[in-house]
Amino acid sequence: MNHKGQRKKHFTILLALALILLGLPGFARAHDDSKPVVPMMTVTGTGNFAIAPDMAYVTFGMQTVGRLLAEAQRQNSNVMQKMIDRLTELHIDKARIQTSAFSVSPQYKPPPKHNADALPMAPEIIGYLVSNQLTVEVFNPEKVAAVIEQALAAGANHFQGLQWALKDEQQTTRGAMKQAVANAREKAVTLSESLKLKLVRLISVNEAGQVVRPMPHTSRSMMAMDAGGGEPPILGGELKVEANVTLVYEIAQNDSVSTP
Repeated sequence: MNHKGQRKKHFTILLALALILLGLPGFARAHDDSKPVVPMMTVTGTGNFAIAPDMAYVTFGMQTVGRLLAEAQRQNSNVMQKMIDRLTELHIDKARIQTSAFSVSPQYKPPPKHNADALPMAPEIIGYLVSNQLTVEVFNPEKVAAVIEQALAAGANHFQGLQWALKDEQQTTRGAMKQAVANAREKAVTLSESLKLKLVRLISVNEAGQVVRPMPHTSRSMMAMDAGGGEPPILGGELKVEANVTLVYEIAQNDSVSTP
């Protein structure tokens, strides 16, 4: 092949490589300087309100210790069945009662003090701890105190927590979301009017909503109450529902103001 043919072949290869590189996103952007930058305005809006909870999750259980595993298990099962019976007497559907935790732990004899040079001894099991825990969905907040009282009366000695909630969180969050959107749009209009700008179009929307709950009650001191002392005072208070929305508008300089 002569030199002229080689030069032609090299030129063809270089041209093909150049076309491939120009097709890549990075190179395309580097040569796309003709596109004007779109001026934008970003505003955020917040919506929040307080609402009384209409349901609760109550978690409690029983811990029993026995020298034999079967003994500890039998005692535990008897008390747990009494709890379930008491709950059904309160017209709590069994579908709303869930075993949320169950464990069996061996109890060991404390190791004797011995010489550091002595061989370690195998731990000696002296009993077993059986722990069983129920979580109950209570759809009537006025029944929460009665549920706790009956659990105590049945023999519960372990109180894990009380958490207030809403049956339909999505519907409640949507209400806060509408407030947040209205708040963000109001800010956009106020800014555009003050700066003599025109809101051309809405480019993007980002949202986030949640129900903010108080920390669950986890006081185990309730177990020290006398089971015959009546219902404990339990108040649901209020839950805070909040939502945040971010709106991005394309804007333009204009003496008139329009709101898309």
